[in-house]
Amino acid sequence: MRDTGQMALAIFPTPRFAEADFREAPSNAQAYAWITRTAEWPNHRLALWGDAGRGKTHLLHIWAERTGAALWLGRTLSALPDLPPAGIALDDADAVAEETALLHLLNAAGEARLPVLLAARQAPARWPVRLPDLASRLRAVTAVELGAPEDTLLRALVARLLADRQIRLPDAVQEWLVRRLPRSADALREAVVRLDTASLDRQRRITVPFAASVLADMLEPNEISGTGSLAAQDEAPLL
Repeated sequence: MRDTGQMALAIFPTPRFAEADFREAPSNAQAYAWITRTAEWPNHRLALWGDAGRGKTHLLHIWAERTGAALWLGRTLSALPDLPPAGIALDDADAVAEETALLHLLNAAGEARLPVLLAARQAPARWPVRLPDLASRLRAVTAVELGAPEDTLLRALVARLLADRQIRLPDAVQEWLVRRLPRSADALREAVVRLDTASLDRQRRITVPFAASVLADMLEPNEISGTGSLAAQDEAPLL
Protein backbone atom coordinates (compact mmCIF):
# COMPACT_ATOMS: atom_id res chain seq x y z
CA MET A 1 0.00 0.00 0.00
CA ARG A 2 1.05 3.59 -0.57
CA ASP A 3 2.93 5.29 2.27
CA THR A 4 4.98 7.78 0.22
CA GLY A 5 3.97 10.85 -1.73
CA GLN A 6 2.44 10.51 -5.16
CA MET A 7 -0.09 12.29 -7.33
CA ALA A 8 -3.67 11.89 -6.22
CA LEU A 9 -5.84 9.83 -8.52
CA ALA A 10 -8.58 11.72 -10.33
CA ILE A 11 -11.25 9.22 -9.34
CA PHE A 12 -11.55 7.31 -6.07
CA PRO A 13 -13.94 4.52 -5.16
CA THR A 14 -17.46 5.63 -4.39
CA PRO A 15 -19.37 4.16 -1.43
CA ARG A 16 -19.84 0.43 -1.92
CA PHE A 17 -23.27 -0.98 -1.24
CA ALA A 18 -22.81 -4.66 -2.10
CA GLU A 19 -23.91 -7.19 0.50
CA ALA A 20 -20.33 -8.47 0.70
CA ASP A 21 -19.27 -5.05 1.98
CA PHE A 22 -21.87 -4.95 4.76
CA ARG A 23 -20.64 -5.53 8.31
CA GLU A 24 -23.26 -6.84 10.69
CA ALA A 25 -23.13 -5.55 14.26
CA PRO A 26 -25.56 -5.19 17.17
CA SER A 27 -26.46 -1.68 15.98
CA ASN A 28 -27.74 -2.91 12.62
CA ALA A 29 -28.50 -6.60 13.23
CA GLN A 30 -32.26 -6.16 13.70
CA ALA A 31 -32.61 -4.08 10.54
CA TYR A 32 -30.54 -6.56 8.55
CA ALA A 33 -32.67 -9.45 9.80
CA TRP A 34 -35.85 -7.66 8.74
CA ILE A 35 -34.71 -7.06 5.15
CA THR A 36 -34.07 -10.79 4.76
CA ARG A 37 -37.69 -11.59 5.68
CA THR A 38 -39.76 -9.54 3.26
CA ALA A 39 -42.70 -11.93 3.42
CA GLU A 40 -43.11 -11.14 7.13
CA TRP A 41 -43.49 -7.36 6.74
CA PRO A 42 -46.89 -6.23 8.05
CA ASN A 43 -48.88 -4.81 5.15
CA HIS A 44 -45.80 -5.40 2.95
CA ARG A 45 -44.14 -2.26 4.33
CA LEU A 46 -41.05 -1.61 6.39
CA ALA A 47 -39.14 1.53 7.37
CA LEU A 48 -35.50 1.80 8.41
CA TRP A 49 -34.67 4.92 10.36
CA GLY A 50 -31.74 6.53 12.13
CA ASP A 51 -29.16 9.26 11.83
CA ALA A 52 -27.12 9.73 8.68
CA GLY A 53 -24.25 7.34 8.12
CA ARG A 54 -25.74 4.36 9.97
CA GLY A 55 -26.19 2.12 6.93
CA LYS A 56 -29.77 2.71 5.81
CA THR A 57 -28.85 3.27 2.17
CA HIS A 58 -26.56 0.23 2.21
CA LEU A 59 -29.40 -1.95 3.46
CA LEU A 60 -31.76 -0.58 0.82
CA HIS A 61 -29.27 -1.51 -1.89
CA ILE A 62 -28.86 -4.99 -0.43
CA TRP A 63 -32.63 -5.53 -0.31
CA ALA A 64 -33.13 -4.18 -3.84
CA GLU A 65 -30.38 -6.44 -5.17
CA ARG A 66 -31.85 -9.46 -3.39
CA THR A 67 -35.42 -8.90 -4.52
CA GLY A 68 -35.06 -7.08 -7.82
CA ALA A 69 -36.91 -4.07 -6.40
CA ALA A 70 -36.49 -0.60 -7.87
CA LEU A 71 -34.43 1.90 -5.89
CA TRP A 72 -35.94 5.39 -5.85
CA LEU A 73 -35.05 8.66 -4.10
CA GLY A 74 -37.67 10.47 -2.08
CA ARG A 75 -36.56 13.93 -3.14
CA THR A 76 -37.18 13.08 -6.82
CA LEU A 77 -40.62 11.54 -6.32
CA SER A 78 -43.12 14.05 -7.64
CA ALA A 79 -45.67 11.80 -9.32
CA LEU A 80 -46.49 8.13 -9.32
CA PRO A 81 -44.48 6.35 -12.02
CA ASP A 82 -45.29 2.90 -13.26
CA LEU A 83 -44.96 0.42 -10.43
CA PRO A 84 -42.00 -1.94 -10.75
CA PRO A 85 -42.90 -5.64 -10.57
CA ALA A 86 -40.79 -6.60 -7.55
CA GLY A 87 -41.24 -3.71 -5.13
CA ILE A 88 -39.80 -0.32 -4.22
CA ALA A 89 -36.95 0.82 -2.00
CA LEU A 90 -37.41 4.53 -1.30
CA ASP A 91 -34.38 6.28 0.17
CA ASP A 92 -34.76 9.63 1.97
CA ALA A 93 -38.46 8.90 2.04
CA ASP A 94 -39.11 11.79 4.41
CA ALA A 95 -37.76 14.17 1.75
CA VAL A 96 -40.70 13.65 -0.60
CA ALA A 97 -41.92 17.15 -1.43
CA GLU A 98 -45.38 16.16 -2.68
CA GLU A 99 -47.24 14.25 0.01
CA THR A 100 -49.86 13.13 -2.49
CA ALA A 101 -47.17 11.33 -4.50
CA LEU A 102 -46.12 9.31 -1.46
CA LEU A 103 -49.74 8.59 -0.54
CA HIS A 104 -50.51 7.37 -4.06
CA LEU A 105 -47.36 5.23 -4.02
CA LEU A 106 -48.32 3.52 -0.76
CA ASN A 107 -51.91 3.03 -1.90
CA ALA A 108 -50.96 1.64 -5.31
CA ALA A 109 -48.27 -0.64 -3.90
CA GLY A 110 -50.71 -1.88 -1.26
CA GLU A 111 -53.34 -2.72 -3.85
CA ALA A 112 -50.72 -4.56 -5.92
CA ARG A 113 -49.34 -6.28 -2.79
CA LEU A 114 -45.87 -4.98 -3.61
CA PRO A 115 -43.34 -4.59 -0.78
CA VAL A 116 -42.14 -1.07 0.00
CA LEU A 117 -38.97 -0.39 1.98
CA LEU A 118 -38.56 3.17 3.27
CA ALA A 119 -35.49 4.85 4.77
CA ALA A 120 -35.42 8.14 6.67
CA ARG A 121 -33.88 9.98 9.60
CA GLN A 122 -37.01 9.55 11.74
CA ALA A 123 -39.61 6.83 12.09
CA PRO A 124 -42.53 7.45 9.69
CA ALA A 125 -44.96 8.08 12.55
CA ARG A 126 -42.90 11.19 13.43
CA TRP A 127 -42.83 12.75 9.97
CA PRO A 128 -44.55 16.17 9.91
CA VAL A 129 -47.08 15.35 7.19
CA ARG A 130 -50.24 17.33 6.59
CA LEU A 131 -52.45 14.80 4.80
CA PRO A 132 -54.45 12.80 7.39
CA ASP A 133 -54.64 9.72 5.12
CA LEU A 134 -50.88 9.70 4.64
CA ALA A 135 -50.27 10.19 8.36
CA SER A 136 -52.44 7.20 9.21
CA ARG A 137 -50.65 4.99 6.71
CA LEU A 138 -47.24 6.05 7.98
CA ARG A 139 -48.22 5.33 11.57
CA ALA A 140 -49.01 1.77 10.52
CA VAL A 141 -45.58 1.13 8.99
CA THR A 142 -43.31 -1.14 11.01
CA ALA A 143 -40.19 0.92 11.80
CA VAL A 144 -36.77 -0.44 12.74
CA GLU A 145 -34.06 1.83 14.10
CA LEU A 146 -30.39 1.55 13.19
CA GLY A 147 -28.39 2.47 16.28
CA ALA A 148 -25.11 4.31 16.61
CA PRO A 149 -22.29 2.19 15.19
CA GLU A 150 -20.00 0.34 17.60
CA ASP A 151 -16.26 0.91 17.69
CA THR A 152 -15.66 -2.44 15.99
CA LEU A 153 -17.87 -1.40 13.09
CA LEU A 154 -16.15 1.97 12.78
CA ARG A 155 -12.71 0.35 12.85
CA ALA A 156 -13.70 -1.98 10.03
CA LEU A 157 -15.02 0.97 8.01
CA VAL A 158 -11.84 3.02 8.53
CA ALA A 159 -9.72 0.06 7.46
CA ARG A 160 -11.78 -0.38 4.30
CA LEU A 161 -11.72 3.32 3.42
CA LEU A 162 -7.95 3.42 3.83
CA ALA A 163 -7.52 0.28 1.73
CA ASP A 164 -9.69 1.78 -1.01
CA ARG A 165 -7.26 4.68 -1.29
CA GLN A 166 -4.15 2.54 -0.77
CA ILE A 167 -3.17 4.28 2.46
CA ARG A 168 -1.26 2.55 5.21
CA LEU A 169 -1.70 4.11 8.66
CA PRO A 170 -0.40 3.00 12.05
CA ASP A 171 -3.02 1.43 14.30
CA ALA A 172 -2.71 4.36 16.69
CA VAL A 173 -3.78 6.83 14.00
CA GLN A 174 -6.70 4.66 12.92
CA GLU A 175 -7.83 4.35 16.53
CA TRP A 176 -7.59 8.11 16.95
CA LEU A 177 -9.89 8.60 13.95
CA VAL A 178 -12.45 6.21 15.43
CA ARG A 179 -12.34 7.84 18.86
CA ARG A 180 -12.26 11.50 17.90
CA LEU A 181 -14.39 11.91 14.77
CA PRO A 182 -18.18 12.00 14.55
CA ARG A 183 -19.45 8.44 14.68
CA SER A 184 -20.82 8.10 11.17
CA ALA A 185 -19.72 6.56 7.90
CA ASP A 186 -20.07 9.90 6.10
CA ALA A 187 -17.76 11.66 8.57
CA LEU A 188 -15.12 8.94 8.39
CA ARG A 189 -15.28 8.89 4.60
CA GLU A 190 -14.83 12.66 4.43
CA ALA A 191 -11.96 12.52 6.92
CA VAL A 192 -10.04 9.91 4.96
CA VAL A 193 -10.45 11.87 1.72
CA ARG A 194 -9.25 15.07 3.37
CA LEU A 195 -6.28 13.39 5.02
CA ASP A 196 -5.22 11.72 1.79
CA THR A 197 -5.46 14.97 -0.17
CA ALA A 198 -3.62 17.01 2.47
CA SER A 199 -0.88 14.39 2.83
CA LEU A 200 -0.22 14.41 -0.91
CA ASP A 201 -0.41 18.20 -1.20
CA ARG A 202 1.91 18.87 1.74
CA GLN A 203 4.09 15.80 1.34
CA ARG A 204 3.55 14.87 4.99
CA ARG A 205 2.93 11.54 6.64
CA ILE A 206 -0.44 11.12 8.30
CA THR A 207 0.18 11.18 12.04
CA VAL A 208 -2.18 12.00 14.89
CA PRO A 209 -1.00 15.65 15.11
CA PHE A 210 -1.23 16.02 11.33
CA ALA A 211 -4.74 14.54 11.35
CA ALA A 212 -5.74 16.88 14.17
CA SER A 213 -4.65 19.91 12.15
CA VAL A 214 -6.35 18.80 8.94
CA LEU A 215 -9.59 17.72 10.61
CA ALA A 216 -9.80 20.41 13.30
CA ASP A 217 -13.20 21.64 12.10
CA MET A 218 -14.63 18.13 12.41
CA LEU A 219 -13.56 17.69 16.03
CA GLU A 220 -15.28 18.79 19.20
CA PRO A 221 -13.50 21.73 20.90
CA ASN A 222 -12.28 19.57 23.76
CA GLU A 223 -10.77 17.14 21.25
CA ILE A 224 -8.73 19.86 19.57
CA SER A 225 -7.15 21.23 22.76
CA GLY A 226 -5.14 18.08 23.41
CA THR A 227 -3.56 17.97 19.97
CA GLY A 228 -3.24 21.58 18.86
CA SER A 229 0.30 22.09 20.17
CA LEU A 230 1.45 18.80 18.71
CA ALA A 231 0.14 19.68 15.27
CA ALA A 232 2.57 22.56 14.94
CA GLN A 233 5.47 20.20 15.68
CA ASP A 234 4.48 17.67 13.05
CA GLU A 235 6.82 18.49 10.19
CA ALA A 236 8.11 15.04 9.24
CA PRO A 237 8.11 14.97 5.41
CA LEU A 238 7.44 11.95 3.29
CA LEU A 239 10.68 10.27 2.21
